Amino acid sequence: MRTIVGLTGGIASGKSAVADLLAERGAVIIDADVLAREVVEPGTPGLASVVRRFGSGVLLPGGSLDRARLGEIVFSDADARADLNAIVHPAVRARAAALVARTPHDAVVVQVIPLLVETGQSASFDIVVVVDVDEETQLRRLMARNHLTRADAEARVAAQASRAERLAAADIVVDNGGTVADLTPRVNALWRRLTHRDLPGAVPTSRAGGS
Repeated sequence: MRTIVGLTGGIASGKSAVADLLAERGAVIIDADVLAREVVEPGTPGLASVVRRFGSGVLLPGGSLDRARLGEIVFSDADARADLNAIVHPAVRARAAALVARTPHDAVVVQVIPLLVETGQSASFDIVVVVDVDEETQLRRLMARNHLTRADAEARVAAQASRAERLAAADIVVDNGGTVADLTPRVNALWRRLTHRDLPGAVPTSRAGGS
């Protein structure tokens, strides 16, 4: 029977690094960010809906979506962000469901969903894994990665669920506050859990309600 995993974490927490390591161990990865790009490619109903809502100013000269411009709009306006999510999320979920249905019956399928908690999808998965870092580390990584000011980075962090909200939704928490070398044994332990080969020293579990 498939094991369906929801993998989430705050922006710049290292979700992709964890997903890459899980893929190396045999997991099937379905990345919501990748699907979100696909459903608004030129010629798609999704892109047409985005243009109707936000105007042609969010398009690049070639007709593709100007993600930087759209990001500036939605990260500073909660209503605009909600409108964008209402366009993109249903299409992404439908595409993800189709991909899951094609996986082997015994696969470990990891769906990487940045806004899993915000969109209320926790109950849709057998296991919810949260990649966790402290906020200062998160901000530092985000500023370096996206070349943002601290204020802009703080705005993007504030647009997501809080760290406490994510941890409350977690079945398993993976600490990624250190280096890649630190992360690898933690992902090894996670993989043992996901494949029911748990061994001493596996990553700790954190569940809503404190269990």
